[in-house]
Amino acid sequence: MNKKTAKQAKAAKAARAGEGFPINIGIADKDRATIAAGLSKLLADTYTLYLTTHNFHWNVTGPMFNSLHAMFMAQYTELWNAVDPIAERIRSLGHVAPGSYAQFGQLTSLADAPTQTPKALEMVRILVDGHEAVARTARGLLPAVDKAGDEPTADLLTQRLTVHEQTAWMLRSLLEE
Repeated sequence: MNKKTAKQAKAAKAARAGEGFPINIGIADKDRATIAAGLSKLLADTYTLYLTTHNFHWNVTGPMFNSLHAMFMAQYTELWNAVDPIAERIRSLGHVAPGSYAQFGQLTSLADAPTQTPKALEMVRILVDGHEAVARTARGLLPAVDKAGDEPTADLLTQRLTVHEQTAWMLRSLLEE
């Protein structure tokens, strides 16, 4: 059997076994797995922060209600729009994206939203911590991405870092007196 035919036979066998067509994008299987695992943590952190931010949007009260209500809406909308590209990058790397609360709970580095609704400025503090944690998760994945030469994931991480660092700065500014 020649080399091309052997490769085709292997691909056909993999497809029959439910493994799908082999991925050959220039990133080793092991590196793709490492990156997908890191992106799964980023997805879980992003989704958890989205839920917390949306919760705070619904429940904020006090003299800063109008500005925080609007700010939180802009932030949770941005986070909602971020989860799909992260999940789709995981899929592009040949792995399944986590998508259940149980999986997100196991993967996230963020605490769940408090069960007792915090005061407005405590909400801001919690969101600062959340955005900084997501930035750390994204930044922690960069060495593996750089090693693998995975430019699309590096671009995605750079974009997420920019958003989370800027949002944390803006929220921290509200805490200054």
